[in-house]
Amino acid sequence: MAALELRGVSKRFPGVAAVTEVDLDVLPGEVHVFAGENGAGKSTLMKLVAQVEEPSSGRVTLHGEPVTFQGPGAARRLGISMVHQEFALAPDLSVAQNLFIGHEPGRYGWIARGDERKEAAALLRRVGLDVDPQRRVAQLSTAEQQRVELAKALAVDSTVLILDEPTATLTEREAEDLFGIVRELTAQGIAVLYISHRLDEIFEIGDRVTVMRDGVVVDTQPVSELDESRLVQLMVGRDVQNLYPRTHSDEPGEIRLRVDNLTRTGAVHDVSFEVRAGEIVGMAGLVGAGRTELARTVFGAEPPDSGTVSLDGRVLKIRTPADAIAAGIGYLTESRKTDGLAMHLGVDKNVTLANLPMRAGFIDLGAERRTAEKSREGLDIRGVPWVGRPVRTLSGGNQQKVVLARWLETGADVLLFDEPGRGMDVGAKSEMFQAMDSLAAEGKAIVFISSYLPELLNMCDRILVMRAGGIVGEVARTEFTEERVVALATGAKGNHE
Repeated sequence: MAALELRGVSKRFPGVAAVTEVDLDVLPGEVHVFAGENGAGKSTLMKLVAQVEEPSSGRVTLHGEPVTFQGPGAARRLGISMVHQEFALAPDLSVAQNLFIGHEPGRYGWIARGDERKEAAALLRRVGLDVDPQRRVAQLSTAEQQRVELAKALAVDSTVLILDEPTATLTEREAEDLFGIVRELTAQGIAVLYISHRLDEIFEIGDRVTVMRDGVVVDTQPVSELDESRLVQLMVGRDVQNLYPRTHSDEPGEIRLRVDNLTRTGAVHDVSFEVRAGEIVGMAGLVGAGRTELARTVFGAEPPDSGTVSLDGRVLKIRTPADAIAAGIGYLTESRKTDGLAMHLGVDKNVTLANLPMRAGFIDLGAERRTAEKSREGLDIRGVPWVGRPVRTLSGGNQQKVVLARWLETGADVLLFDEPGRGMDVGAKSEMFQAMDSLAAEGKAIVFISSYLPELLNMCDRILVMRAGGIVGEVARTEFTEERVVALATGAKGNHE
């Protein structure tokens, strides 16, 4: 018997059909992957299963019993839990309190804190997390919070577990640990519904994969019967000839960005490097190595204690992001939602945010609109019939294009890309990497931070490896291997730096 059955399930919002007539079976003990471009309907479908959204039509059956919509609390009581990409934890509460919010152990209205801690410890052992249940969630790392989310899902005896991009903020090693936990859960008969944009992990963790496009299920097949090119074709509806369209130059130009002995106490230690015109220089390292901190320091978001930043041979005085922008440096932040975009504002406002068109002391709204329309066409920003549309309504890939459009409008000569492919589908990633390649061809100097090594190995001319806030090695393109980069990042013995 299937753990979960969907028959004719649809979801319509005003003016759009998000999910259309989905028929699906999910088996106990399998990892059923859902793949497709952003906006394909994957997350909406998962919200229908978890009763975050109510289906417009269709039928959902759990272990042979029909399910009526009563909200996410009812879904959890039935054994359906969802771990969202953005964690739903209360940071100021303890781990134990987070695990049992809404169903605390106790009697007569009193919470049995001792029982809560004991049961929490058992759940944490189940997901391989060795932390004090009384520790505040805010004190945990991202990977540890991910495991708390898993334990919270298991606290309600889940038989169907939904994971939405669970490795988006994890290192390769942390992702492998997560896969081990998922395999243990499926061995216990739990059905795992797994959304991912990473092709390699689909083939590593998945048993079957359902591909969605435009709200419709295109195909469901065993992962073992697919290869990467066929899966990509199903996802985007066309052949993607090259996910990493890099045209490397044998002779980069003059030095554009030069960083000398840059230090920020507790984050960046005596860092020196340079980037030439036409180069894409990668920054690799484990989470906490200092890559984002370095980018923020160069950009002035966190001013340095010592050291210099130079552009085209001119030493800059950067104390704030405004100084960096004025000098010609742009920064696509790691988190576009919290640091990169004003989510409630329109595309037009976001595109011109760093370079407001002014006339007679007022913002020129006509010029603002024309600038945004030009960016919409030039970068193929989709889902924007009018440029005043709030960016929160766009897919992740299109939001990232809006951020890129902003920096292109400033005429920035140096661009810092911090995890630009995170949360983006394969088609959107290909377009972003194409944009990076074109910018390098125009003579821009690009720093590319990524936790996903295949991106760096395919897109970069050189890779700088960071550890503990400093650069510990450089790898030339002719010497690129995952093993060499990982050895530098981890400080493995026998590595020649």
